[in-house]
Amino acid sequence: MDCPPVNALTVAQWFELADTITAFGRDPKCRVVVLRAEGKGFNAGVDIKEMQNTDGFDALIGANKGCFAAFAAVYDCPVPVIAAVAGFCVGGGIGLVGNSDVIVASDDAFFGLPEVDRGALGAATHLARLVPQHKMRAMVYTSATATAAELHAFGSVLDVVPRAELRDAAMKVAENIAAKHPTVIRAAKESLNGIDLWDVKRSYRFEQGFTFELNLTGVSDELRDDFAGTEKAKKDS
Repeated sequence: MDCPPVNALTVAQWFELADTITAFGRDPKCRVVVLRAEGKGFNAGVDIKEMQNTDGFDALIGANKGCFAAFAAVYDCPVPVIAAVAGFCVGGGIGLVGNSDVIVASDDAFFGLPEVDRGALGAATHLARLVPQHKMRAMVYTSATATAAELHAFGSVLDVVPRAELRDAAMKVAENIAAKHPTVIRAAKESLNGIDLWDVKRSYRFEQGFTFELNLTGVSDELRDDFAGTEKAKKDS
């Protein structure tokens, strides 16, 4: 991902990401996918500016469907997906990382869901795959973040390295997987998805329903306007 300034993806970019990952998975020569980003951080979620500059609910519905497609593409990819996370991984970034198979992070990486501050819900499904249940609940309610070191201690992050070494560390894991027999690895991915404790796509879709309800009340627009105004003030100062 390379969408300056903060890798906050537009509706079209979420669908593009989904299509790219799906295409890799369909390629019989592909043995593993590494999902990484350029710039300040891994992913800042949905492009709030696009949401606020679009009349009606088209951008909201598009973002819901685009995020769903991208998260599902990672989960359903027939080969393992390695997330190489540097800097911030928030909002939609949690959906991508939570659905990935292996996570390698830089020592400055942090993870969080500031959704309640934006009048939205979602990706708690995926955060629950990264941290214990009560930690997840506290993070959702308070918008607090967790460091890569914390997630490494929980066992959800495989390794934590300096940012300059992140790409090489992720590629090392990828090369290890790619060296295995591809038929066996694809079978392993399908079997591991088959024994998951809950349906991540169904539970995420359930969360999205509450986001839409909150938008109907008008509170989401108020909070997003406040956020957009705050961000503009930061740039102007």
